[in-house]
This record gives sequence, structure tokens and C-alpha cells, in this order.
Amino acid sequence: MTSIRTQARSEMRLNVIRLLAFGLLLVLPAASRAQHSPSIAEQIAKTYGLDSFGQIEAIRYTWNGEFPGGHKISNKWEWSPKTDTVAYEGKDKEGNPVKVTYQRSQLSSQSDVVKKEVDPAFVNDQYWVLLPFHLLWDGATATDDGQQKRPTGDASAQKVVVKYPSEGGYQPGDTWDLYIGADKRIEEIAYHRGAANPPHFVTGIYADHKKAGPLLISTDHPGMVDGKPFRITLTDVSVKLTGSDKWIDAQ
Repeated sequence: MTSIRTQARSEMRLNVIRLLAFGLLLVLPAASRAQHSPSIAEQIAKTYGLDSFGQIEAIRYTWNGEFPGGHKISNKWEWSPKTDTVAYEGKDKEGNPVKVTYQRSQLSSQSDVVKKEVDPAFVNDQYWVLLPFHLLWDGATATDDGQQKRPTGDASAQKVVVKYPSEGGYQPGDTWDLYIGADKRIEEIAYHRGAANPPHFVTGIYADHKKAGPLLISTDHPGMVDGKPFRITLTDVSVKLTGSDKWIDAQ
């Protein structure tokens, strides 16, 4: 019975980790920015600091997730985008502490824990931090559906539908509905999973926006996954700019 519960927890954790790991696996901004830049996607990305992303030498944050059944995850990250170097501190699926630094270009030479657990978690967690930029970095199609009612409450917002292709990518066929305010900030998202395995439908709020250097980051995401509540928060968010050794805290 214990082994069954352990396996169930592990499978749920992996499903949650992969929740936002859609589209292509993370690629460096400079290589992919020119692939797709629809007008509305560019406006959103610029609002969150896209034009200044080249100044970012490193970004660090702790990703905290609270999920149905009292399941909690806390992952501490530091990412250097120019070299695609990742530093991670957290736990593996068995609950054992893990602390590792690796370059994603050399992922094939890493341990199974890094390849199968740490790096998928990095892709997932990083999307919560930089989702607005992925509107341009990935190969998805973004369309503006105008003012629509948000999934929660009676308020309306500009609805932008982001569709990933049916072939290729990390999670093909996914669709994201982004609800955008007049200030071009994301207010809410609705996720429709392309694959058959759950979770199938997720809604999440984008709240508590903070500035970390030139970047704007939403640090609080309460939501529902298949009708059950979850919450993701980003804490200890800071950035280091090129040419400086000083970390700038989000505030």
C-alpha cells in the first residue's frame, strides 16, 4: 500500500511539473525571437521587460507549489541565460535533497535525476517567471480575440489565444487563453492540455506583480486544476545585470 501511495505521489508530481512545460524546450532568446513576433504578443512581452532582457546576466527565484492533497514543492533556481547554466536546490521524487549546477547544452551527460526530474522542473518553473517572453520565443501562434469574459468572476479582459502546433515541441497541441488588462499585463490564464493524460484544464490568476531590475514578474498564482485549488508563488526573486555583481531584489 505504501509503494502505491508513493508511486501515485510521484506521478502527480511529474504531471504537475510538466504542467507548463509546453512548446519547445527552453531555447536562448537571441536564437528564437525572430521566429514569431505577432503584434499583441510583442506588446505583452515588452510590458514585462523584453527590450531589456539582454541586460540580464542571471535570475534567481524560489518556486513554491501547493497542490491538492496537501502536496507541496519548493525549488530554488538560478539561471544564467547567456550560457544557459542552471543551478538547482531542492528534492528528488523520493524526497532526498539535491543540489546541482549544469549547462543545458550538456544535459545528455548529466545523471538521470537531472535529465528526468531537475531539468523538466526547470522548464516548468521558468515558464511561471517568463511566460510573457515565451509568446515570442516559442513557435506558437497567438491571436487576439478581443474583449471576453474571464474564466473567474464577471469581469472582461482582452483574450489572446496561444496555440501550439500538433507536431513537435515538448507538449504539442496545447492551447493557452491569456486574459490581458488595458496595461498589457496578464490578469488570468486558462490552459487546455493537448495530450490525453491529465491535468486537462487549468485556470490561474496573475497577481502581485513586482519589478526585478528591468523585468516585471507576477509572483502569485492561485488557481484551479481540474476543479481543485492550487497555488504557485515565486519568492526570493532577484536579477543580476551584466557587468555587475549586485543582485537586485524584486519589489
